[in-house]
Amino acid sequence: MRPAGGSAPLFILSFRHRDELTAAAERAGWHPIAARRADNAESRFIASGALVAIVDARGALREGREAVRALADCAETNSAALLVLLSRTDEAALDDLYASGATHFLVSPFTEPQLLQAVQFAGRFAERVGGGRARRRTDEPGTTRQPNSWRWQPGSGTVELSPALARRAGLGEEQGRRISLLDLFRKLDADGRKAARGAVDRLLATGESTGFAHADVSGGGVRLAHRLRVEADGVVGQTEAIAPVSPGGLGTPSRDAMTGLRDARSARAWMDSQLIRGEGDPALVVLLLAVSRFDAINAAFGRETGDAVLQAAGRRIERFVDPDGRRRLVARIAGAEFAILLAAPASLAEARFLAGQLVEAIGRPFMSGDHVVTLGSRVGVVAAEAGDDAMRLLRRASAALAEAKAAEAGPVCVLDADAASDSALGDRLEIDLRRALDQDEIEILFQPQVSIATRRIVGAEALARWRHPQFGELGAITLFNVAERSDYLVQLSDHVQRKAIAAAAAWPASLGDLRLSVNITAADIVRPNFAAQFVEMVDETGFPADRLTVEVTESGLIEDLAKAGNLLAQLRQSGLRMAIDDFGTGYSSLAYLKALPLDYLKIDKRLVEDISGSARDQVVVRSVIDMSRSLGLEVIAEGVETEEQLALLAQEGCTLYQGFLCSPPVDAERLAILVEG
Repeated sequence: MRPAGGSAPLFILSFRHRDELTAAAERAGWHPIAARRADNAESRFIASGALVAIVDARGALREGREAVRALADCAETNSAALLVLLSRTDEAALDDLYASGATHFLVSPFTEPQLLQAVQFAGRFAERVGGGRARRRTDEPGTTRQPNSWRWQPGSGTVELSPALARRAGLGEEQGRRISLLDLFRKLDADGRKAARGAVDRLLATGESTGFAHADVSGGGVRLAHRLRVEADGVVGQTEAIAPVSPGGLGTPSRDAMTGLRDARSARAWMDSQLIRGEGDPALVVLLLAVSRFDAINAAFGRETGDAVLQAAGRRIERFVDPDGRRRLVARIAGAEFAILLAAPASLAEARFLAGQLVEAIGRPFMSGDHVVTLGSRVGVVAAEAGDDAMRLLRRASAALAEAKAAEAGPVCVLDADAASDSALGDRLEIDLRRALDQDEIEILFQPQVSIATRRIVGAEALARWRHPQFGELGAITLFNVAERSDYLVQLSDHVQRKAIAAAAAWPASLGDLRLSVNITAADIVRPNFAAQFVEMVDETGFPADRLTVEVTESGLIEDLAKAGNLLAQLRQSGLRMAIDDFGTGYSSLAYLKALPLDYLKIDKRLVEDISGSARDQVVVRSVIDMSRSLGLEVIAEGVETEEQLALLAQEGCTLYQGFLCSPPVDAERLAILVEG
């Protein structure tokens, strides 16, 4: 009994019977990659290239269950089968193993032929799940061709077509399945002929698999994609129909039932279509994001809550990536794994930057019913290389993700031969930031602050934006993080504060009653003589000090409470007002709130997002507002996006808000229109 593909890899993880299973696999012609311990099982399975993983839980049920959970997502991502071997006394664990991700099982006692049959059944399952992209039995007589395939011997003037492809090409029975190379080329459109010649030339020059696409001769707007490879007796092309692309993406994309995102099959089809087009280098960059601690969420709160959180994570990724179906696509690939696909023009540097932002986005708390759930994430990033198809590219992305999970250096791993150069992204941003400061490329926008009682705009917070030529608009968080790494934090802080206050001093008369809020950093707090320098700068701009509010984050206060208190007191004596920004994200100590000279407390937008979730969330916000009012502080709610949130905040006694319900950050001209309107 021979395995699919002849000497095909078979991954075996057996805690008690590794040698026995390895010998059986070798006798049947498989190439076993066997392990006795579960350490780095995910990475080793991906590296093996196997379509079937055996987890032998006989006599080691607990270890086997943990191994299934560890392998489940990467097996699903790579369209692989997960076969579990069980002792007869452990049959009761089948439901749990199924829920953990196993696709097949075999209960002992069983014979060696029964085991090998089970492996072959699992292999067929993997091929079908992979949509025909998995390895086929290409080394046995009569099994070399897929239904739509062709073969050409270099130097020959004819091409042999499979029956199905011959019918598609319009060849009658009397013509047979051979067609002259010249006649076949005549059936292609001009672009198709050019693409075919280029692909064949690349294949013969490099020996690496490649592909091309062209309009189907049978019409209907369908395109045919050909994947080419070299075999012992010639060039073989495997052909697949690609649905026409609509503005929304693939013609009939399949969706994941839980999240509504594209599913794995749709993602693979989209990837293959992008790879065959081959526009740009690389033609495609893949980010594979795994939500961390998801099993613990299910165990702690139940599957219903886990599903709700996973749906919310998918929506957050989709909102952040803003997929258009043409150049960007988001899909749920496996249980808690999402693929973010970037077509050309895209780069590893751009993907690495996006991955970091996604990790930050997933790290913000989620609400599900009465539960506040905090997740983490890891991301693997790879770029397409010559000869890649969707399955090979996803396998490499899985390997990058496995490294990200195992590494301590950070949550993102870029796996590429030139990955070291990608780590220079931070250096690139630091260099660009220096230029941006020198050339005054940092933009100041203003987000309105609104009285809840009157719905009038009474103030605005100044926010920095950096329109990077390659990475697009970068917000204040990214901007200041880059500055901190490059020791340009003080210069950036000075630049933004001065530019914001000077811009407000030039506001038109219609904005003459508005307050301005500017931020100071933890680094500002510990700077010698900062208060005097700041007040002098305000006087130089001509902006009235009694209309200026200084905001400092809660974390900045915590670093040195005594210095913070002294600084705020000096600024307040000069007529400025003080506010704590992002309250609720740090330690939220009532003691230091009482000790500091404050006028405003700003509720972090993450608390505001959750206020409509449950009675418990409302109690938290109500407590913050009541505490603030008891201390004589006005309360500003950040991130208000809905009328429901605003109504609940008003009900609890909040006085001011800012957020997209009124307006995103805008320039001074647009701010004036909002105030006048």
